[in-house]
Amino acid sequence: MFKSGFISIVGKPNVGKSTLMNRLVGESLSIVTAKAQTTRHRIMGILTGTDYQIVYSDTPGLLEPIYPLQEAMMNFVTVSLEDADLVLFVVEWGEKFDPQLHGRVLKTRAPIVVIVNKSDRGTPEGEKEKQAYWARSVSAKSVICVSAKTGQNIDRLLPEIIGALPEHPAYYPSDELTDRSERFFASEIIREKVFLNYSQEIPYSTEVGIESFKDEPSLLRISAVLYTERDSQKGILIGKAGGSLKKV
Repeated sequence: MFKSGFISIVGKPNVGKSTLMNRLVGESLSIVTAKAQTTRHRIMGILTGTDYQIVYSDTPGLLEPIYPLQEAMMNFVTVSLEDADLVLFVVEWGEKFDPQLHGRVLKTRAPIVVIVNKSDRGTPEGEKEKQAYWARSVSAKSVICVSAKTGQNIDRLLPEIIGALPEHPAYYPSDELTDRSERFFASEIIREKVFLNYSQEIPYSTEVGIESFKDEPSLLRISAVLYTERDSQKGILIGKAGGSLKKV
């Protein structure tokens, strides 16, 4: 019997959702930085075993949208919850239940597993307290404390996930790791560098467009355009004599 399904990874910004998906898939598919709201798109990571295929969705962090980009990001989250066979609801070690934002997750019809991330910051006694707290706060299938960064307790997730998958043929070929193209990941890598090398509003007001993508025998040649919200941001992005842009 082959099982296949969609697993949505949701939670507030910067709780470790992208790090968790990268850990579960075994590949760096989602960019990871210390800044919140690094993930803007719904990114799928695919893990195929002998008798199962898991399609993970890494989603933007939950927030109350203020401007159109954030509204679009929250739409990705909504669609992901509607498609899910199981929801991995990620919270970080010191987080408390937020009825307004977390309440969105609880509207899903899919079963929920609460993932208390960054458990490397705590103790075994603390884990028991966190599990009890989230079991009281959320009607969940289970509560598991993990560290996506170190891999602690990650092995406990796979049986939970496979157990929730419906009987179904694979959705993707067994050698595929994601539904995204090389062009997309090229733009994400560039955007990651922008997040790492700039501060304040620049990372959040910059988008990357790939104009050409040529895979030559000894070189991958990429032509990219960085778009900003305001003309005044161009100078900051470029820097003196192009010094800032060269770091990207």
